[in-house]
Amino acid sequence: MNGAFFKTMARAPAFGFAGAPLDRVSERRDDAASIAALRARPDARAVLIARDMPILPRGAPPLAPFFPIAEIERLGGARFEALLGIEAAGAPVFAALLPDGAVELVADDSDGFLDRRRLVVPGRDDLVPTDLRSIATQGLVGADALAVLGQAKAILSWHARHGFCANCGAATRTAAAGWRRECDVCKAQHFPRTDPVVIMLALDGERCLLGRQSRWPKGMYSCLAGFVEPGETIEEAVRREIREEAGIACGEVAYLASQPWPFPSSLMIGCFVRALTREIVVDGDELEDARWFQRNDVMAMFDRRHPEGLSAPMPMAIAHHILRVWAESSV
Repeated sequence: MNGAFFKTMARAPAFGFAGAPLDRVSERRDDAASIAALRARPDARAVLIARDMPILPRGAPPLAPFFPIAEIERLGGARFEALLGIEAAGAPVFAALLPDGAVELVADDSDGFLDRRRLVVPGRDDLVPTDLRSIATQGLVGADALAVLGQAKAILSWHARHGFCANCGAATRTAAAGWRRECDVCKAQHFPRTDPVVIMLALDGERCLLGRQSRWPKGMYSCLAGFVEPGETIEEAVRREIREEAGIACGEVAYLASQPWPFPSSLMIGCFVRALTREIVVDGDELEDARWFQRNDVMAMFDRRHPEGLSAPMPMAIAHHILRVWAESSV
């Protein structure tokens, strides 16, 4: 890889789960009367989630995953609600986490990578609980709706996992239109978490470094990734993760783009990094394999024509676009 690549690389396109077309109106969240008035509007709508799965209307895609506010009560009420924002036309959009009893589990073929639970809404054949990865990969909703679903899943997953104060252990309550939790015992305030994750492509001239985890679909290779640790910069995390997982020392880091990743709530920070060494030493814990690939290898993986049957991540993931930016670059 030469230095010109970092100066001339094209920016990746918009990613799945990004670009929700809502004004988040964060300045109004502490105005309870204003929030109540928004919820009471006849055009107010809600995204519904139960047992971590969005609920979709039955039909042919693209589907509209928005329901009248009254549907929340019809399905048993909400454990938690949050105001996601206001559409350009003025309609407010809320997210509601339904009680677990609103759906029934009829089968579970999950494999550790894909959520293959089959849930039903009793007595409602018009509704289909569907895991968010399937919604994204199958194009069941449009790009804007997918971003709203990702936002809803992230904030509601946080509520479901943070019902108690991390400071004193007492139960907390929702506040600020669902964007804060408060402890009435010690007065601590808790805000939604977004966990930063670096996802990067190490480059050595005309080769890139890809790895795979054992739980991934057979033959799929992707960029290396890992959580940013406290007291660490993005650049330091990029270098550390590649050294730990593949034994490669790295130098110059260049940022490409980021992607919200609501599984449950991360921000994927896409980067390129210059490899300084070439000998791969797989850690055997995070990765089961890592290899250097040429551009033509990556293009063959995209087209599902790699001679070894290898594949790349789906377009819903930022890893796909990081790889494509490099593979289609001439520098």
